Amino acid sequence: MVFKEVNEAYTTQTCSSCGSLPESRPRGIAGLGIREWTCSACGVTHSNRDVNAAKNILAVGHGRLVVGIPLL
Repeated sequence: MVFKEVNEAYTTQTCSSCGSLPESRPRGIAGLGIREWTCSACGVTHSNRDVNAAKNILAVGHGRLVVGIPLL
């Protein structure tokens, strides 16, 4: 099994729907208590910041996987 570590920085703040790092994102220590937020770029509401982060990490993993598969 092959795996690569993903840097989790900003994964809770990046919108998993549009990929932007919007101004409306939760920030800093105070932002840690904010569990739900709405992306100002696309309007999607993220009801759980940890699920949003998991989707972003999964997307990074899928991108790396696709790059590593040779075309036949």
